[in-house]
Amino acid sequence: MQIDIKFKPSYSLAIINLSPNERIRADSGAMVSHSASVEVETKAEGGLFKSLGRAVLGGESFFQNFWVAGPQGGEVTLAPDLPGDIVEINLDRSAFLVQSGSFLASENGIELDSKLSLKGFKAGEGISMLEARGSGKLLVSSYGALYEKTLAPGEKYIVDTSHLVAFEASMEVQTRSVGGLKSTFLSGEGLVVELSGPGRLYIQSRSPQALINWIIPQVPQKSN
Repeated sequence: MQIDIKFKPSYSLAIINLSPNERIRADSGAMVSHSASVEVETKAEGGLFKSLGRAVLGGESFFQNFWVAGPQGGEVTLAPDLPGDIVEINLDRSAFLVQSGSFLASENGIELDSKLSLKGFKAGEGISMLEARGSGKLLVSSYGALYEKTLAPGEKYIVDTSHLVAFEASMEVQTRSVGGLKSTFLSGEGLVVELSGPGRLYIQSRSPQALINWIIPQVPQKSN
């Protein structure tokens, strides 16, 4: 499998070339185009309860699409819902926690699960985040550009919860406020998450929640 990411960082498109009979798992609705030789298999991967967990706790689709190349191979192109970036993360018997809605695609060697994760809760993404574990290529998307940060052992780094996209599952996570009580309520920053190295994390330059907060006041209200 060869992956080429075009048009970074604002309108990224992942062009995936599959070897004969190779397949890739992609989030529902991510497909832009594909070769005529490529077919789709749609199923609840892992059974009913695992699929429900990904949908309810991880914010992903109940059904997963698997794009399968024919005997001659083929091409699939994928893109996220929001204008933004795509990053390829190579897992080597390791795990990443990915925020709701940022999973785009993965190879067969990667298992997707959604667990009641204390780290996911602390990261401000609800009670759980999607866990990608195993070996292979993982595609993660963002709203806006992606910034990769690598922390040394013991190094700490603070990220706004709405900008945190993914981080290594082995990293320590703590939720904290911005400054004191006054700053928390008046700064407009809300809660942040403190991550401790070693490990990698990915941050998006734009916040979907900030976009929602901007749009809602612009929507005309019905008059009584």
